[in-house]
This record gives sequence, C-alpha cells and structure tokens, in this order.
Amino acid sequence: MPNSDRELGLDRPISRRDFIDGVAVAVGAVGLGAIGCAPRGAGEDFSPERSPDYYPPGRSGLRGSHPGSFEAAHRLRDDILGPSIGSALDTGERYDLVIVGAGISGLAAAHFYRKAAGRRAKILLLDNHDDFGGHAKRNEFRHADRLLIGYGGTQSIDSPELYSPESIGLLKDLGIDLGKFRQAFDQTLYASLGLETGVFFDRETFGADRLVPRSPKQPLREFLSRTPLSATARHDVLRVEESHHDTWPGDSSAEKKSRLAKISYRQYLVREFRVSPAAAAYYQSSTHGLYGVGIDAVPALDAWGLGLPGFTGLKLEPGAAPGMNLDAVKALRSQEPYIYHFPDGNASVARLLVRSLLPEAVPGSTMEDVVTAKVDYGRLDRGESSTRIRLNSLAIRVRHMASPGSGGVEVSYLRGGRLRSIQAKGCILACWHTVIPKLCPELPAEQRTALSYAVKVPLIYTMVALRNWKAFAQLGVRGALAPGAFYGGVSLDFPVSLGEYRCPKVPDEPILLHCSRTPCSPGLAARDQHRAGRKELLGMSFADLERATRDQLSRMLSPGGFDPARDIVGLTVNRWPHGYAYQYNSLWDSFWPGGTTPCEVARRPFGRIRIANSDSGAYAYTDAAIDHGYRAVQELV
Repeated sequence: MPNSDRELGLDRPISRRDFIDGVAVAVGAVGLGAIGCAPRGAGEDFSPERSPDYYPPGRSGLRGSHPGSFEAAHRLRDDILGPSIGSALDTGERYDLVIVGAGISGLAAAHFYRKAAGRRAKILLLDNHDDFGGHAKRNEFRHADRLLIGYGGTQSIDSPELYSPESIGLLKDLGIDLGKFRQAFDQTLYASLGLETGVFFDRETFGADRLVPRSPKQPLREFLSRTPLSATARHDVLRVEESHHDTWPGDSSAEKKSRLAKISYRQYLVREFRVSPAAAAYYQSSTHGLYGVGIDAVPALDAWGLGLPGFTGLKLEPGAAPGMNLDAVKALRSQEPYIYHFPDGNASVARLLVRSLLPEAVPGSTMEDVVTAKVDYGRLDRGESSTRIRLNSLAIRVRHMASPGSGGVEVSYLRGGRLRSIQAKGCILACWHTVIPKLCPELPAEQRTALSYAVKVPLIYTMVALRNWKAFAQLGVRGALAPGAFYGGVSLDFPVSLGEYRCPKVPDEPILLHCSRTPCSPGLAARDQHRAGRKELLGMSFADLERATRDQLSRMLSPGGFDPARDIVGLTVNRWPHGYAYQYNSLWDSFWPGGTTPCEVARRPFGRIRIANSDSGAYAYTDAAIDHGYRAVQELV
C-alpha cells in the first residue's frame, strides 16, 4: 500500500522550499513574470547579487535549471518572445570579449583569453542562472551546526591521465594538485564499516520491494537466491555472468566487434543468451549513468567496453574498435581510481576559475581553502574589474554590427525584466548548441542544422540531507542500483575531507545522499528518448519529485529502521532538462564512426563569433568543456 504524505514526512518543515515558484522569478528576473511589468527605465539598478544574503549554493528546493532561468528562453525557442520585450537599451559598455555562458567552458575561455590578450583585456561573461558553473553546481546544507557540501551536477575530474595538455595545464594553473586527492578521498571508509553496494528490486518491476547487498566475495548464486527474481531469471543472469560459450566461433575478433556495434546490448542478451524479460530488466538501467538511456539503446560493443557481462566467451582482443562511444573507449584506456572529487564536485573547479579571474570574489589561495570559501557574489560584476560575470542575464540575440568578419558584435540580453545590449570585438558562445540558432540566426543554414542535432541528455541529481546513516549501516550497504525504480542509483556521499571540510565518518553523523535519475522511453531512438525525458522532467513539480524521493527511500531503507519523516532534514532537486552533452551512438547515428560529425560543422568559426562547450566535442566531460573553450579562444585571437 502506498505511503501516506504524513508517513513520508511531506508535512515536515525541512530545508527544501526556500527557492521555489515566485521567489525564483523575483531573484532571477529573466523569466517572463518580470517582462513588461516594469515601467520604461526601471530595472537599471537591478542587482540581486549585491544583497548580503545572496548565496545560491545555500538555496534548496528545485535547483539546476531553476525556475526563472529558462522560461524566456523557451519563448525565444517558440518565436514568441520578441513582441513582449520592446527595444534594447544600449548600456554603453564595450568589451574585448563577451562570453555567453559562465559554465566551465565559458570560464575556461575567459582564463585562456586573458592569458593570450593580457590581464587588462575587458571580458564579460553572461549567464541566465543565479550562479556560475553551468552544470557544475554546489549544494550546501546545515544540520546540527554541521556544514554538508554536495554536488548538484558535474561530479568529478574523471580520468585525468587522458586529459589534453591544455586541460591538465588549466588544472595546474588553478593550483589543483591531483595527488592530494589520494589522501583526501578515504577509499577504505565504507568497506571498513562492512558496507557494500546493493541492488534494490522494486515491486512494480520485480514483484517485491527488496534491497539485497552484494559483496564481491559473495558467490553470485548466493546473491541471486536472496532476490525476488524467478528461478528462470536467476538462471539467465548466471548464464550471462558466467558463460564462456563463444556464440560466433567462426568470426575474428574484429568481425565480432563489428557485429556488436550494430546491435544493442539488450538485443545481444535476448538473441544470444535468450534471457527472460525479468533478466533483461535486471540489466536495463546499467547504462543510465553514462548514456542517459538503457541497454535497449546502447550498442553491445560499448557494453563490452564498459565491462558489462556476457562477453567472456567471445575472447575479444583488447582495445577500442570502430563504432565505440567515447565513454567506452575511455573505460578501456583509463587505469586511475575514481577519486578526483571535491566535496562539491567540479563546482570547486568553477570556483577556482572565478578566483583566478576575480580574486576579490573568492577569498583564499589554495585548492583546499576554496572548498569552504564564501563567494562574494556582489564582487562578480563591478565596473572597476577588467573581467566581469553577470548572472541572472539571459542572452537572446548575438549579431555582427557589420558584415561577418568586420566590425564587432552586439549582444542583447534580458536582465531585471529589461532588454539591454552591449558591444564587443568578439564573442564566444559557450552555451548549449541547440539555443545558438535562435541566438544567432545569421549563421549559415548548414551550421544551424548541425547545432540543432545536439539533443542533451535530461537527468536529475537529488541531494538528500540525512540526520544519520544508521539504516545503511544496519542494512550493510553504502548505496544501491535500482533497475526499475524512479532513481536508478542511490549512494552515500563520497568520503572526501579537504581543507577545513571533514566528511562524516560514523553512521550517527549527518550525511548527504545522492540520488540520480535519467528518464527514458525504451524502444525509441536515443535522441527521441532524451526529448521525451525532458518533457517528463519539465512536467513534474517539486512536490512530485519530493514525494517520489521519499517514497523510494522509505521502500528501500525502512527494513534498516529508516523513517523518511524523521531522518530527512534537507532536500535539493537539481533538475537538468538539458544535462549531458549527447554522445554519438553507432545504433542511431549513420555518420558514426566514419564521416563528418555534426559537432565539427556546428563549431565552425563565423565572423567574430566562436562556439565552445562540451557539445562542441559531443563529449559530456569537463575536459571537453575546457578543450573547446581553449580552441574557441585560439580561433579568435
């Protein structure tokens, strides 16, 4: 029977509702609620960032692409924005470079441009959100005088041994010493407490709610015996995981890899192992975290590269093959542990970039002290600074003032409900590819079409502040995969202590819990699944999301004594309808792996306008954002 609102704690006063609905629009003021409501001339002094209590990381409720940051952009998309905003007010500001987007790519571009043009170069970054960092978002909670810091987006510095010289050089410029993470990240904490990764079987998919720990030392047969899977499904999973049968004995390794690139992992399991629907469902969400789709839409070749089971008997030779996705290629090549994680994920990388550009806004001088540094948002956009970051400002038009290649660029943006314009010698569009054709309609048709190909992966990162984690200790888990549930994965926070910040060490301390969801529509092509998932996310209220979160945690953890009404003390939902950059897929993209890719056409220089961001590399990682920020600057200077 479903839990009642009272049982779930939906009536409890926790840190969750201080940035929802009207407050968001009032602060961001790029939403449509403010447009046309102010008399002409009003709003010129709009500067919420200078309020003493302006501190976005401390806001909870619905974050990520928060209310107030995207509504006007959707009207721009739908070609209904223009008549409602009137003519732009020329602010009289003139810059060497304007960057649209203050995510890691835009911030990195500012860093590289200043190195090339000198510290006196005048740079302005515009961003529609109330915070910088793009997807690298920071979430803060306080409970019982304890500061808890989490990541609302970009998680870690992944596989830095594969970074380009430019990306690894930027980390060094910022003072990031990767070796320090080996001491900061406690790799043995959870294991020392006897906590393993588990699997949560939900009743809707598997017939019963059951959380089952899985120890690497435990025989697979014993683990399966404790699950609600039928005898047939358990037998199928055993065959997939332990079989050494070669299904294509007459083919070479290269021929087998070519076959695997043309079928999905689900098709491979069904055709070659004849697994039951329940066994296929057990594996369905294995690829959600990387691809944003399940095994029905991921090539079997990529599944092999990622280390998923069922390929031992094929005796494939090591190494990548044509058609492999970049994620799978990296999995084959990377040998480093996954430990390069700040407590707030790569939000600290963004903070360090801002410190390098505006030292007065982010106090301190080391990678350790940036973790607990209090950013002074009122210092991001000051006239005396050569570099400025202007938040709550949605760019809606970028155009050459003369013919492309001559003269400068005019950028029009919404802020405080008013349309304003500025001019610059050059512009870098470090924003999502799909918005650029609307921002800059003078781009060639072929380039606009290529930009529109980049359908981003929707996702949710929810951070739940818990009074303690005794239920996890009681159940013997530090997190769980959940193949059929609302959240496909739930895990205790990374055990990282850096600078003055200390991670929880014992189960009676408060902690953050990370829950991730990538909404999918199995059976559709990958990009169509992303579009459907975006619609789903935008159609859910915070109340819907909070209830789904509390319900799943209750069903998973109540056997360990967890009470959502008592134990949840804070909740922030980081909703990203436009999340990961879309990465090419041999099942759906005819040009992959050969041929010119859309991102190559999309990022072509145009007059004094350049294009950056991870979309430019069709690769959803921080180093791609940095690399294309660097490329855009080199093309411009």
